[in-house]
Parts: sequence; structure tokens; C-alpha cells
Amino acid sequence: MINPIRQWLLPKRRLAIAEACLIGVVSALSAVLLQHSIGWLGSWRIHFSEQFSPFLVLPAFGLVLGALSGFLVEYLAPDASGSGIPQIKAALAQYPIALDLRVALVKLVSSILAIAGGLTLGRQGPTVHIGAALAAQFSRWFPTSPSHRRQIIAAGSAAGLAAGFNTPIAGILFVVEELLHDFSGLTLGTAILASFIGAVISRILGGRSLDLNLELSQTTNSFSALEIPFYLLLGLLAGLLATLFNRGILFSLTLQRRFHVSLAVKMGLAGLICGCVVSLLPSDFRNNRGLRELLITGAETWQFTSLALVIYFFLTLISYGSGAPGGLFHPSLVLGSALGHLVGVAKLSFFGFGSPTTYALVGMGAFFSAVSKVPITAIVIIFEITADFNLVLPLMITCVVSYLIADQLSKGSLYQRLLEWRGYISPTEKVDKGSLTGLTAADLMQRRVETLSLQMSLDDALQTVSSSTHQGFPVVDEGTLVGIISQSDITNATKMQGNPPRCAFPGTTPLTDIMTPHPITVKPTASLVDVLYLLNRYHLSRLPVTEGRKLLGIITRSDIIRAELDQLDRKTTQPGSQLTPSCVVYQTRAPETGRGRLLVPIANPQTAPILVRLAAAIARDRDYELECLQVIIVSRSNSPAETPVKTAKIRRLLRQAEKWGRDWNIPVHTQIRVSQDITQGILETIKERHINLILMGWKGSTSTPGRIFGGVVDGVIRQAPCDVMVVKFGEMMHPPYIPPFFQRWLITIAGGPNSQRALEFIPALVPLSGKPLDIQLCQVFDPDDTLMNTTALEKASNFLKGQMNGRIRQIPIRASEVSDAVVHLANDQFCDVVVLGASREGLLQQVIQGNIPEAIARRVKSTVILVRSVT
Repeated sequence: MINPIRQWLLPKRRLAIAEACLIGVVSALSAVLLQHSIGWLGSWRIHFSEQFSPFLVLPAFGLVLGALSGFLVEYLAPDASGSGIPQIKAALAQYPIALDLRVALVKLVSSILAIAGGLTLGRQGPTVHIGAALAAQFSRWFPTSPSHRRQIIAAGSAAGLAAGFNTPIAGILFVVEELLHDFSGLTLGTAILASFIGAVISRILGGRSLDLNLELSQTTNSFSALEIPFYLLLGLLAGLLATLFNRGILFSLTLQRRFHVSLAVKMGLAGLICGCVVSLLPSDFRNNRGLRELLITGAETWQFTSLALVIYFFLTLISYGSGAPGGLFHPSLVLGSALGHLVGVAKLSFFGFGSPTTYALVGMGAFFSAVSKVPITAIVIIFEITADFNLVLPLMITCVVSYLIADQLSKGSLYQRLLEWRGYISPTEKVDKGSLTGLTAADLMQRRVETLSLQMSLDDALQTVSSSTHQGFPVVDEGTLVGIISQSDITNATKMQGNPPRCAFPGTTPLTDIMTPHPITVKPTASLVDVLYLLNRYHLSRLPVTEGRKLLGIITRSDIIRAELDQLDRKTTQPGSQLTPSCVVYQTRAPETGRGRLLVPIANPQTAPILVRLAAAIARDRDYELECLQVIIVSRSNSPAETPVKTAKIRRLLRQAEKWGRDWNIPVHTQIRVSQDITQGILETIKERHINLILMGWKGSTSTPGRIFGGVVDGVIRQAPCDVMVVKFGEMMHPPYIPPFFQRWLITIAGGPNSQRALEFIPALVPLSGKPLDIQLCQVFDPDDTLMNTTALEKASNFLKGQMNGRIRQIPIRASEVSDAVVHLANDQFCDVVVLGASREGLLQQVIQGNIPEAIARRVKSTVILVRSVT
């Protein structure tokens, strides 16, 4: 029977309300702590710059605090870098990205150091990230469904934004407009409550009253129809400048990524540059918040404002490009206020009317709208800050115009493009109904359900169950679901009839005494993710589908597997999906002296040497021959045998591979194959050449919807009738890849055939390792597993000790998330290579718990070797 507390823990409104209140409180407290800490530490920076030479103090603060912040992020929580909004979008799209208490704490401390050190970034982005991370941690402490977890994370984001700006309505709108695009009642309800509580507590603890009339502008803003052309001009300029700003941010990130130095060095240099530049400017530039308010009030000249616009623009690009933990909300507002102030001053000078302050406020909203592509949120933020209705119409004009201009020049918000820059596909893509992830409970359920009537006796139920092939049966009363009962429940109850009976006639025991009342159910509109969560969370073998209390159907694990097989069948039987067999256009043959063959598909001249070197090490150990393959793709409308192709460059690469083979005394065969599909070409080569093992390179990410490792690697892992090894090279490995490659190894042990086969390849790769060899064997156990069975760890350790010399350690770990535990261990121990077993399972496995090997390979900095056994 199901424990009643499990039923209470399901995502119901009462729990959502309690979570929203808690998230609002904690997000507000973290926002206040962040604000006061930055103010306190930043005030010391300004104080020392006034007491001593600013040419020494400001660069020193920027260098030291920036480097310290970068060190914390790089070695404790890499996902705490940047503004945090892209990470939230990735988490809401269910990508394997860290969002927990660790990230929240590192984000808090590192943001304080970076922003107080003088990097021109804002604190509002970090408050949103911290609120979302804390909410995600709560969802782990109080387990809930994935869809409800997304709503809780969104509520944390809303509370963080509301606490950062003291704008509760804008916090709600930002969630709907940028993050979730969900107007459901539960989403809005939790976001509204969390946002309201966050804003109220932030205002009280932040030293402000609940009066929303602000201190930024004590003058009355006005608007007349004659000013519409100037607001249109401001919107146009804001859209153009915001587009340039967005592209500059991406360019800065890409440029600094090419510098293969640590994050601490990048941030330290960024802080040093900001400090040096600011030390040459007037003292007003040393206080970022004060600079924005100074521009809004219009107390400075147009020369000062122009200088602020240019300097702040480029310093923001440098600061954010370094990977510093800081937001872009505040820089957007500063740049927008400077642009608006310049337009207002120019209008006042030429036409003699208008308020630069009004244009500065409107410019803030216009620039923010164009950068983030959230015009409604931008309008509401400025309105909530000023509480001035006279700003609404000019805000609407400029925000819409700037949004349209920016969207025309560059589709998608800056945060969306930052997410894609990180290698994640757009989470705003609509889910394909034909894909497995697009299925709902109504699509999966069996509509014809064998049920038991509540009025049945135990004997009647036993007779019905004995003639059925099913293992579980819903109990209904006039079509209403009242319980569920399994064959084992009935069998156990029957055996107990020999004991003192519960009633005078044991055979007439009512089903209410043995059934599980109020079973866990799911709505027909629930996604497959929610269905799988409930089945796995509560260890269920079947899940009734209900509308209200009416039973509509039932879902078993077999139904889900059948759905995946049906989807695969549809893909292979679609018209035009049949591919023409590939064609070999070039080949060389070496003596066939080996006991097997190892296939290496090579395409990239930079990674080919190390791939062939790894393959050669394995081939020498196993007495294999090497088969080097290059596949040329042609259109599906063309026949591979009849399409002319150029092979000169490819042949040069293959001849180089043959030379390597001669140097290492290994037979090397080569071939160039023309195919309509890379996977098809590889699989046909495996079949024709009787391949025993295939070794492939992988870039570490995929942008292909519905794929785990990408189309080619996914297809080979699923279909290849041989062992598969996939290698993703680490961040510190660059051409020409001079050995030794690896010294510190982390090998994950799960006890399955994939882990065992991965172990068997380790001795072959040891000659590529440096000395002394350090191998860590890691096995992750569930936190509830009181007796950790380390037999697999001990067997693996004994196997390796018999094959090689070196330090071999066993590391059992308790963790709720396998991927998080392995990633943290690999990064903390500075491992050179992580070895783990991949899986044949495709999208179904990804939906159930996320593909663990892919999640690890994407996030670790080390080289990753994934092995999939053919058995």
C-alpha cells in the first residue's frame, strides 16, 4: 500500500503555496544580503581610492577580487558564471545543468566579489539566478514532478527579480514573457505569491518603505503628442544600439574563449582593465548605481553622458565576456538612461522644450526591451520604479519600436542567444507531437482497463485475477476510482486466511481491507516526463489515468516502451526514408594479420592524430588491425554510386594515417565511402569489414532536437553490432596532442556490462599516461541506501591491480544525482580523463532520468571516454 505521506507530497496547490512563500522569503533575504554586501565592500573600494592613489587602488581591487571570484566559480560551481538567466532557461528546458544550493552560494559570494571589485555588471541577474537555484534545491528536498519543479524554479526567478528591482509585477511578467511562456493558473499563482513576498521583504529590509513613489525622480514627467517623433527616434536608436550590444557580448565571449587560461585569470584581467579605465575618469564613475541615478537626474553635461555611454558599453563587454558572475539588467538600464539623456538634451537644445530626465527613464525601458526582447516587462519595470502614469505612453512607444528594430536585425533575446552559444538548442522550440517527448498520458494509456468492483469479495476478486494476464487492477465504484490492488495483495490476503480471520467468513473479506486507497493518479494531459517521474519516484508498475475521480485508462511501463518502438517504426517506414546503399570510391588494404578490426571514422584533421593514436594503443594491445574511414555525404536525391566527389584532401589525411600505422607497426586499411547518411556509411562499413570495435570523436554537445549525443553517435550507439568507444577531448587538450595525455583517471563503476567493458580497455591506454598513474574508481549510491554494496568497486580494483602499477583508490559516494556527483568529483580532483559506460537506450532513457553519460560529458572539463558494450 502507498504511504499516505507520499500522496500528500504530490504537487497540489497547498504545497505550491507553501513553497512559493518560502521561496519568496529566502530569495528576498539573499537579494538583501547581496545588495548590502556589495555596497559595504564597494564602499571600501571607493574609500581607499579617495585616501590613496586611485591609479593603484582601483586596478588592485579589480585584479584581486576578480581573480578570487573567478577561482570560486571555476573550482566550485562553473554554472555560476555569467548572469544566470541562460542557465535558468536551460534548466527549465530540462537540460542537465546544475541548479542547486551549491550554485546559489557560489553565485552569491562570487557576485559580491566581482561587482564590488569594479566589474561593470549588475546584481539583479544574480538575484534571479540565486532565487531559481534555491527554488530548485527546495524541489529536491521536497520531491515533486518535473513540470511542478519547473514552476517552482520560475517562481524563484520571479521572486529574485522582484527582490532585486523591488518590482513584483515585473518579476511575474519576466517569467511569463522570457522564461516559461506559461499562463496556467498554478504557474501564475506561485509566481505572483513568491514575487510579492520577495518584493515586500526586500523593500522592508533594504531600508525602504512600502511607498512605491521613488526617489530617482522628484520632477513631474510630462508627455505631449509633439514629442512622439522624438520617442520614435529614441526607440530606433535604442534598437540599433541594443543589437550592437548583443553582438558585442557574444563576440567578447567567443574571443575570450580562445584564450586558454583559467577563469580566475580572465576575470582578474577584466577587473584590472576596468580599474585602470575608471581610475582615469571622474570619481562619479566609481559607483555604478550612483552613475545611473546621476544620468537620470540630468545633473551632468552631455559630454559626461557621452563618455559614460561609450566607456560603460565597452567595459560591460569586457566584464561579461570574461565569464564574471554578474547581470546585464543594470548595464542595460545605465546605457539606456545615457542614450535617452542625450536624446533629451539634444531635443531641449534645438527645440527648447522637453525633459532630459523623462527621456533618460524612457531610454532605460527602450534599451532593456531591445536587449532582452521583453517589451512588456521593460514597460512595467520602469513604471513600478517611478510610479508615474505619464511615462506609460512614451514607454509603450519606445519599447515597442526598439523591440521591433532589434528583433528585425537579430532574432531572439540576448539570453536566448547566450543559451545557444553554450551549445543548447532553443527551449522555445515547439515539442514535436510525433516525438516521444510530445506524448501525453492520453496517448500512452490503455483505454480498456480490467477493473474490480468495490463490492467484490476476496474470492470473487481471486477468480477474476486468476483468469487475467495483468498484475494490477484498479478498484472502481460506479466508474469512480477508489483504490488499486495487485495480484500479490490478493495472494497475501488469501494466505492469511489460515490465520485468525478478520471476519466470520474469510472468503468474503471486502476489497477495502486489502486495496491501496486513494492511489496515485495522473491527468490525461500530463506529459511523459510527469508519467515517468511518478512511476520511478513511487516505484509503481502501473499508473491510473483519471479526470477528476473518473477512471479513463491505465499506463504501464510496457506501454511506454511500446510507444518508443512505435515511434522508431514510424521513422523507418516513412515514405522516402529508405536510403540508397553507400559506395566505396577509394580504399587501400594492409596485410590482414590481426585477430580483429578497429574502425576509426576520421574527418577533422586536428583530432585525427590523437584518435588514431588512441586506436593504435588499443589495436596493439588486442592485436587488431585499424580501419580508417571517411564518409562523404551526398544529397538523398543523388545516387552515391553516380555522384562525382573530390577526394584529394581526404586521401592525404588517410595516407598520413597509413604512415602512423607503419610507424607503430600496425596494419592500417583505409577507405572513402560516399553515402546519403553518415551513420548509414559507418554501419555498412562495420558489417562489410567485420568490425569488432569502433572509436569515434564527439564534440561534447548537440543541437539536434531529440538527440542525446547527436544524430551520428546516437545512431551508432544504438545500432552498431560491435563495441563502441566515444571520446570527447578535454578543454586543456590542443593540437599537436603530444603524449602523455592522461595521468589522473576517474572511472565510474555501475556493475553493468558497459562499465566492465570500459575497465578492460584501461590497460591498453595506460602507455599513453603520465607517471605516476593515479586511478580513482567511483560508484554512486542512493542517499537512502544504508548498506552500500561495494563488490563491484572491489572487483574493478582487483582487476586493475593485476594489470598495471599505480595508485588505485575506491571512492563510494552517496548522492541523489549521479551526474552531479561525478562532475563535481572530476572537477575537484582535476582529473585528466573520465571513463564511463554509455547506453544503447535512446530518448526513453533521456526522458526518464536524463542521459547520465551525456550529462557528465557535457559538463566536465576533462577528456571523457564512453564505452558501450555489444553484449
